Amino acid sequence: MTRSWWGWGNVEDAVDETELRALLNRVRALVPGDLAGHEPPGIASLGLPAPRVTPPVSLAALCSAELADRAAHAHGKAFRDVVRNLQGDLRHVPDLVARPRDERDVTDLLDWCGRAGIAVIPYGGGSSVVGGVEPRCEDHPAVVTVDLERMDRVLEVDSTSRAARIQAGVFGPRLEDQLRPHGLTLRHFPQSFEFSTLGGWLATRAGGHYATLYTRIDDLVESMRVVTPSGVSASRRLPGSGAGPSPDRLFLGSEGTLGVITEAWMRLQDRPRWRARASVRFDDYAAAVAATRAIAQSGLNPANCRLLDASEALLNAGVSVGGGVLVLGFESAGHPVHRSLERALELCRDHGGEASADTRAASGAPSGSGPGEGTAGGSAVDTWRSAFLRMPYQRDALARHSVIAETFETACTWDTFETLHRAVTEAARQAMRETTGTGVVTCRFTHVYPDGPAPYFGVYAPGRWGGMVAQWDHIKAAVSEAIETSGGTITHHHAVGRDHRPWYDRQRPGPFAAALSAAKTALDPAGILNPGVLLPAR
Repeated sequence: MTRSWWGWGNVEDAVDETELRALLNRVRALVPGDLAGHEPPGIASLGLPAPRVTPPVSLAALCSAELADRAAHAHGKAFRDVVRNLQGDLRHVPDLVARPRDERDVTDLLDWCGRAGIAVIPYGGGSSVVGGVEPRCEDHPAVVTVDLERMDRVLEVDSTSRAARIQAGVFGPRLEDQLRPHGLTLRHFPQSFEFSTLGGWLATRAGGHYATLYTRIDDLVESMRVVTPSGVSASRRLPGSGAGPSPDRLFLGSEGTLGVITEAWMRLQDRPRWRARASVRFDDYAAAVAATRAIAQSGLNPANCRLLDASEALLNAGVSVGGGVLVLGFESAGHPVHRSLERALELCRDHGGEASADTRAASGAPSGSGPGEGTAGGSAVDTWRSAFLRMPYQRDALARHSVIAETFETACTWDTFETLHRAVTEAARQAMRETTGTGVVTCRFTHVYPDGPAPYFGVYAPGRWGGMVAQWDHIKAAVSEAIETSGGTITHHHAVGRDHRPWYDRQRPGPFAAALSAAKTALDPAGILNPGVLLPAR
């Protein structure tokens, strides 16, 4: 397979002509405008500047100055990144891409960059959608992106404790392939699973497979090893500890600003054998939200509990419904789960929900190794799951045809959800009226907690070729303001990066900001690690 330098995933998996025609036909019914296509530029035509730095002889074998490498590491995979790539706008590119083979190489690279004042961008799979890997480092003489893809092995498996020591550069599929012979799984499947790494999940506090209970990568960490310019931080393997603040919590979510995560001991699970799944339709959205809250607070802990509003259900599942569709899934390695599903369906019926006729349960079925595997239910939601996995590719195809198709997400408490949902939806619609004339807003829950949901919004609007970045930035700023003023978080699982910084600065407490800044100074005294992410660049 060939990775796309400008867009999502593999070139061979991009939208083909048949899929494109069907996609554009759906979009034309909702988003009027010129849908003429545009081809991505060739790398040779980009006019990238020559590298401003030459690595020392001892590190030369680790470093690449190839145009394709530098272009592919210039942006993440957000809509605005894809559009800028399509238009040949790569004004910030790394001078070199370094691929360390082990922790010693990471240390040597940081030592060299620290002495020379060179900015360092730690890089996992590059799937950031918040500017987290973009080298906007004007105050530094050069930028080196440190790509950990060579550090991709499961080093040890402790079957007794059900844990494994894993290098940070391993991509999701290769990680699961190495765990499968042991009958174990990390069971962390974000949408980016195929193209993201363990280190990236840890650095961004990624949300994964589970809609309840073990929703975040944080919950699966036993200990971590991090190389900083000031030394190596290695926490002790323990199931839990009350010995002061957690050292791992300092680095989880640090987004490459405090050190380079090189490996971690991760808590594993036996591979699931029993599954039960269903989809439930509602005529009223408020009732669907109430049913979802009842399940989240029931202690049933479904693996999947995704509520799609009517627009999301229609656009991406082909289901016409008045209120919404709730996707439910349960799984276990140790016992049948059909009774848990039955109880969840009872709660749905209490709120007017109607389970689809193809509700089904499976026992002893083999488990797969992809995002959301084994937890969708019903043919309509199977359609949605397929669309979910294709969404990034389809987003790229729509971008090539001047359609704004992008997402943003948050989390809030149940008592504030109605107010937040109304404010965010209206802000998005108003911003689209101002900049695109029209558009559609969708919402789904990706994760739910006893005390609140994580709403994930989608925006579809006609764009203007050459102006789509500015159009999206206007919409994004409007919805971010609505999220922040309504008491939500600026991000539930997409991280802060550079794009969310203005709202993150307002969300975090002042004393914590001071403590984080002090930690940055202590661990990265030269200020070379991912400047401008989480904190102002020094």
